[in-house]
Amino acid sequence: MSQTHDPQSFSADAIVIIGIGLIGGSIAAALKKRGFTGRIMGVGRNPSRLEAARRAGLIDEGTTDLTSAAARGSLLIFCTPVDLIVDGVCTAAKSCHDGTLITDAGSIKGGICQALAGKLPQRVTFIGSLPLAGSEKQGFEHADADLFDGRFCVVTPNQTTASDQMTRLRDFWQSLGCTVVELSAAEHDQALAQTSHVPHVVAAALASTVSASNRNLTASGFRDTTRIASGDPALWAAIMLSNADEIVGGLGSFSNGLKDLYNAISNQDATTLKNLLQHAKTNRDLLPDYEDR
Repeated sequence: MSQTHDPQSFSADAIVIIGIGLIGGSIAAALKKRGFTGRIMGVGRNPSRLEAARRAGLIDEGTTDLTSAAARGSLLIFCTPVDLIVDGVCTAAKSCHDGTLITDAGSIKGGICQALAGKLPQRVTFIGSLPLAGSEKQGFEHADADLFDGRFCVVTPNQTTASDQMTRLRDFWQSLGCTVVELSAAEHDQALAQTSHVPHVVAAALASTVSASNRNLTASGFRDTTRIASGDPALWAAIMLSNADEIVGGLGSFSNGLKDLYNAISNQDATTLKNLLQHAKTNRDLLPDYEDR
């Protein structure tokens, strides 16, 4: 169910963003653009990269010490690869003060939420998030202050999530321009397998088929269809393995659709082929109308 709240109702003394890449950098840029008055701290592994992000005006300070940063933040956002989120949250939570809210921007939720259930101090709340925006590009140099404007953000509270913390998180994403949708962790993973993870597998497979001799002959159709295959292989391998069951199921459905097209073409069945293509066109034309970013 989508929720709307006054974006001005969100406030925090200090926000800690762990992982200042495209998403983390864009969150920081969006906060700056929208007049956030608290302090924005960036946490990462590379001091020089953190300093560059500070000079770029995205963060107010950077540190490689997650523990010390966690002790100062009232909202922590993990924008690291999905296979690093659980350990990072557990480490940070030990130093958080009462009432700290922790969220993430990872593309899977079931494994993360299950691993964290019952593991955190009662004074700390974790609620999963995924803003449905991004790019195949990497690094804070590609940060976009408007990346989340007009986009959906899925949040995954559970039955024990405190309503005041859920309101805080909802208001935060709303303040960046998102429309918030609440799903269970399982619903999230099933939906993202269909809308994001399976498409990435398909794009990667298609990109692998073009021969070296034909690369110069690729035009917008091939490039548009395979754009997301340029994403970080390590990051995407972690996502795919973490949501393997849902992705395998989605690939089965995709394979059935591909087989129908294969058979129609092989059998020179123009009527079936046109119907299949028309169904695909109708589905594609009904997608939300916003520019890719």
